[in-house]
Amino acid sequence: MAALPEGFDPTDPDVRQRGIQLQEFAELRKTAPVWWVEQTERARDGFLDTGFWAVTKHADIAAVSKNSADFSTSENGVIIRFQEGMTREQVMLNNALLINHDPPDHTKLRGIISRGFTPRAISELRDGLVEKAKEIVEEAKAKGSGDFVEDVACELPLVAIADLMGVPQEDRKKLFNWSNQMLAGEDPEYGDSPDVAAAEILGYAGALADERKREPKDDIVTKLITANVDGYGELSDDEFGFFFILLAVAGNETTRNSITHGMHAFFEHPDQWELWKKERPDTMVDEVIRWATPVSVFQRTALRDVEVGGVEVKKGQRVGMFYASGNHDEDVFENAHKFDISRSPNPHLAFGGHGAHYCIGANLARLQVDIMFNAIADVMPDIAPMGDPDRLRHSWINGVKHLPVRYN
Repeated sequence: MAALPEGFDPTDPDVRQRGIQLQEFAELRKTAPVWWVEQTERARDGFLDTGFWAVTKHADIAAVSKNSADFSTSENGVIIRFQEGMTREQVMLNNALLINHDPPDHTKLRGIISRGFTPRAISELRDGLVEKAKEIVEEAKAKGSGDFVEDVACELPLVAIADLMGVPQEDRKKLFNWSNQMLAGEDPEYGDSPDVAAAEILGYAGALADERKREPKDDIVTKLITANVDGYGELSDDEFGFFFILLAVAGNETTRNSITHGMHAFFEHPDQWELWKKERPDTMVDEVIRWATPVSVFQRTALRDVEVGGVEVKKGQRVGMFYASGNHDEDVFENAHKFDISRSPNPHLAFGGHGAHYCIGANLARLQVDIMFNAIADVMPDIAPMGDPDRLRHSWINGVKHLPVRYN
């Protein structure tokens, strides 16, 4: 048995607020790479079981990610822990999200949505994002000091989503506030109204779709709600609304936290910041994303008895894929606990492993991280910390709420 604190639960938001439990994960990878986590009653609100299997090795996480025949996302969804008081009915409502669909429904929906994430569609955003990133960092530098999260990290993802979906730029702060409220209900700073925020986003998405039906444009919204020759058809009103939630929340939170964790990693590894400023290696982006792993865990549910890492998982049991652990697996990454922007290869799992649920916006996220750190190095190369990161209290998001910095 692994030598861990009694009652250890790697989804405990109070523990995670202090930082990802890398030491405990290293112990699990060594002694019990597939380990049963027995949860308290409040920790498993919304589920019908008593816990889950924690999968911590890179190879096992990748195997589960690719195995849609034996594992389901729709049975219990991908979110492994909700805030206290979550009901079973509320959990099942999340099945409307693309990420909680199994084939063949998932295949159809992903086929429609992929129209908006082609390499051409993403490349068309580049020039506008480069210009906006420069504007963001110049405005931050003019302030002298501030909160890196609000001044810098959150801005470009919001702009990217607004550009992609045809959302007026003046509405981007609404998306920022709604996504915080939806995902940060476990943190007292953001209150506890995720249902209200979800309703606000759905209402906004519905109005946007109605507008495009009346006046079609050459944008992703029009493509998603219009029949197409690719054989997948179009999204229904509900499907579009829940996709908009997924993009507005997941696309915003994950990229923002990658940029923030990346900046903090550069602060803690000044030699890497000097290397970035001088040489700009292409490998920087994936190392920042590996290091951040903004979504540190998703889950699957076994559809039948199946073996994972030599352990039998029974039908109906939940399996937590701890990406943050897999991304520090010593069998895959040399000097895994070192931040190395020259790392190559870098087969990290931060985009959800591989298989059917690989992050559809991965290339857009990579583009934003690359553009943002180029802009920071160009405009404010002497950026420095003024305090420690203020971490988000959350069960599965590796988030930072505030990062005080000096810009020049």
